[in-house]
Amino acid sequence: MPTTLGTRIGLYNSDELKTVIQEMARATAGMIQEADKVAIVGIKRRGAPLADRLTEHLVKDHGVAQPLRLDLQVKRYADDLTLLYPNTELTEQAQHATLDLKGYALVVVDDVLYTGHSILKVVEYLSRKQPACIRVAMLVDRGMSLLPMRADVVGVQLEVSSADIIECHVPPYEAEFKIELLKPVRLAD
Repeated sequence: MPTTLGTRIGLYNSDELKTVIQEMARATAGMIQEADKVAIVGIKRRGAPLADRLTEHLVKDHGVAQPLRLDLQVKRYADDLTLLYPNTELTEQAQHATLDLKGYALVVVDDVLYTGHSILKVVEYLSRKQPACIRVAMLVDRGMSLLPMRADVVGVQLEVSSADIIECHVPPYEAEFKIELLKPVRLAD
């Protein structure tokens, strides 16, 4: 993650997040228990390893048959909430172009629900593949969505200032699984 000056506050450590992921898996299992076909869709970057963790618990702890696992690349913000792309960009990978998801229960996994732009783009894209349903699982919901988007499964709800940054540290991208709040330094004009 980029280095931003400010005050850093540890919110959840690795052990606490293991419990959060287990609880997310329990809630997700309840939503997909009747589905014949399930796909877990991670949003790259940090949503992909979170989707792997969620999938592991669904299979191991809840008896869900090994679901289809795929990842989508979506770009809008940098980790420090700097707007990188005025329009959210979803890059379709060649193997997804002909992917048949008709009748699947899809679970989209990402780290932080902020404004809702990224998840809306993903849901829009996946809905064209005619799934039976699309569920959204977020590790963190900031409670600030600007669009009519919500997560069906939320690990933790954090209502923080729009200037604050929620940093989800998720291996393999960071060494330790944790969530921190960064309160950036406000420079005088």
